[in-house]
Amino acid sequence: MSAVTSAVGRSRVSARIGGISESATLAVDAKAKALKAAGRPVIGFAAGEPDFPTPEPIVQAAIAAASDPKNHRYTPAAGLPELRDVIAAKTRRDSGYDVQASQVIVTNGGKQAVYQAFATLLDPGDEVLLPAPYWTTYPEAITLAGGVPVPVMTDESTNYLATVEQLEAARTPRTKALLHCSPSNPTGSVYPREQVEAIGRWAVENGVWVVADEIYEHLVYDGAKAESMPVVVPELADTCVIVNGVAKTYAMTGWRVGWMISPADVTKAAANLQSHLTSNVCNIAQRAAINALSGPLDAVHEMRTAFDRRRKTIVEMLSSIPGVDVPTPQGAFYVYPSVKGLLGKEIRGKKAETSLDLASIVLEEAEVAVVPGEAFGTPGYFRLSYALSDTDLVAGVDRMSDLLREAL
Repeated sequence: MSAVTSAVGRSRVSARIGGISESATLAVDAKAKALKAAGRPVIGFAAGEPDFPTPEPIVQAAIAAASDPKNHRYTPAAGLPELRDVIAAKTRRDSGYDVQASQVIVTNGGKQAVYQAFATLLDPGDEVLLPAPYWTTYPEAITLAGGVPVPVMTDESTNYLATVEQLEAARTPRTKALLHCSPSNPTGSVYPREQVEAIGRWAVENGVWVVADEIYEHLVYDGAKAESMPVVVPELADTCVIVNGVAKTYAMTGWRVGWMISPADVTKAAANLQSHLTSNVCNIAQRAAINALSGPLDAVHEMRTAFDRRRKTIVEMLSSIPGVDVPTPQGAFYVYPSVKGLLGKEIRGKKAETSLDLASIVLEEAEVAVVPGEAFGTPGYFRLSYALSDTDLVAGVDRMSDLLREAL
């Protein structure tokens, strides 16, 4: 009997799960860490993870929570009532979106919120417009929910921003939703208010739901603002789901606390799903999130200042490499340079036909880990996270620059 089929010829793994690809960003990060553990001095630009520790008051809140027996038991599947209240208050404070705690569901990180939103909204065959480059998890979550991701291609000439005209050209009678992410992973692009409004009004007029990922809302630079679409277009509120979390803003990637905010009927349905899927999120992490979201934003501002400094450094350094074209991002902590000018060239006896090839060469020869654009639906690009130390950032880009200048 083969490893993939049973004695009766049936697949051992369902087609639904067997068709999922591993997270490319996590795969590259894992390979980099494995090489580092083997003694190689790899510098990783792959993972979207702040290099700062979680602020100490948040940690102390978790320690106190762990000692309280009330956190040792099951709690409501949709989240601690206190945390749902805090998330609603934080949303009003930070984006101006007036929501009720009853609209909030606390999830195991932002990824679960994304999956759960699509699982709740989509029927088999429903299409979701997905501006590309896109975060590697989006199409997998859509497909898992029975939907069909429909990429809407953008590039560096428009700073990776999709237009209403592009969305309308991609819309069909099966279009159910649009995924909107601003600031963007992987590009760091931020949609200006007028474009957010135009897209929101288009969505309302055409009965298209919007799933808006706002997890990078606090990480904006150069005067940019992360506009919340249902705030700019209030009529959208009844057909919009917001997903967010503490991971990026508070350096809490490992704590696994996210949330979704949706209209009452969607919230009820998603809560029913979560009651069977995971039950409650870890109570200790939820208590830590209460402290994070209700406390001051001083630590957040300090991290953003560091990210801004690194952003300017990495853009300047990458821009000096022949064959690399890098727009200046206004948000998140990523740059998304085009490396199309280097494809087809040979480096140290190896031909880089694709950005996947080029990323492999950079890892093996320069000991620098980057994620190729294939992972985000747009071959010919790299994604680099600048959420690493200033020293490693400069050393890593220097290594990569020295190597890529050898392209023949």
